[in-house]
Amino acid sequence: MRKDIAGRDDVELLVNSFYEVVRADGTVGYIFHDIIGEDWSHHLPIMYQFWESVLLQKPGYTGNPVKKHIDIDKKIPLNKEHFNRWLEIWNATVDRLFEGPIADDAKNRGMLMANMLDMKIVMARDAKFIS
Repeated sequence: MRKDIAGRDDVELLVNSFYEVVRADGTVGYIFHDIIGEDWSHHLPIMYQFWESVLLQKPGYTGNPVKKHIDIDKKIPLNKEHFNRWLEIWNATVDRLFEGPIADDAKNRGMLMANMLDMKIVMARDAKFIS
């Protein structure tokens, strides 16, 4: 039986395992490679903080993921296929490593995040949203 996500170590395991798959993925890997490059030492701690705040209600994350993804979309167009693949990898990674209420919440929040970012990007392209 897998355990539930319970602390920072679990969040780091989830994020690291997720991005290991993402980086090699044919649908979304190139986006991360083009934006982040080979040095993930800046990106990963931000993701740890983000998911720790989302899943474990730990304060500290101060970023703006909507603005960040709108900015990325201006360099590399992001579409529904990218968000669907991101979510597929996210859910598979959560399921492979964890089970329980927080793991279920991670999948739900991943879905909400992917759908919201996709919607906000489309709105920004149509000048209907200002980040």
